[in-house]
Amino acid sequence: MWGTKVSPSTVSKLNKRVYEHIERWRNRPIESRFPYVYLDGLFMKMSFGDGVQHVAVLVAIGVDDDGYREVLGVCQGGKEDKESWLNFLRHLKTRGLPDPALCISDACLGLHEALGEVFSKARWQRCTVHFYRNVSTQVRDVMAMLKAVHAQESRAEALKKAAFVIERLRQMKLKNAAAIVTDGIEDTLSYYAFPPEHWRRIRTNNPLERIIREVRRRTQVVGSFPDGHAALMLVAARLRHVSGSKWGTRRYLDMDLLRHHLQEAS
Repeated sequence: MWGTKVSPSTVSKLNKRVYEHIERWRNRPIESRFPYVYLDGLFMKMSFGDGVQHVAVLVAIGVDDDGYREVLGVCQGGKEDKESWLNFLRHLKTRGLPDPALCISDACLGLHEALGEVFSKARWQRCTVHFYRNVSTQVRDVMAMLKAVHAQESRAEALKKAAFVIERLRQMKLKNAAAIVTDGIEDTLSYYAFPPEHWRRIRTNNPLERIIREVRRRTQVVGSFPDGHAALMLVAARLRHVSGSKWGTRRYLDMDLLRHHLQEAS
């Protein structure tokens, strides 16, 4: 457009310099505590021979002791399975991340087990929005009942409401939906152990989902990546940009509430 050509070797050298900066940022030490950590992954298309394969990119963000959000890590995973999550969580721990108080995620394959092995002291909060979706695949008319469970003032009341919902689903002959609620409802109630003022923001994975939507908006333009490393670098570059924006400089939660809550609990 400007009448100047850039050789492929020049582009390659520039990319290499950019990748070096991204790698340093991706592997930087984690020096703060992050009581709340959100985990999720996204699948990217990768060219492979004459076809296309999918590669998973795993992402973690956290809320530190001062209430600010930070992108903690991004790594390539073969797929969202236990081995990939184990490697990612160990990567975070090796860089200095102490056990969070609460990890929030969807019920990704192998993630819960991997958390227990790497961050054994952390509670796990299953994203309530994803939980609703899992149940609604069986029947679409129970969303209001499920939301009522998580609108209760205490965990005990939520469990009572859940028991009512399960019985109601059975009466409606919705055995599969009732089984999903029975097996998974307690995993969605971990947030009750934390300050009520935080509940709305720690019972779902929405804070990370919003960032991933922004990343997808950028990566969809590419379509299919030449390899997994190229996909990882673009995702990491975008996350680094987001981390340095107002997103990372605006206080997200009042963490004094958590400190007071834990002191009272002890």
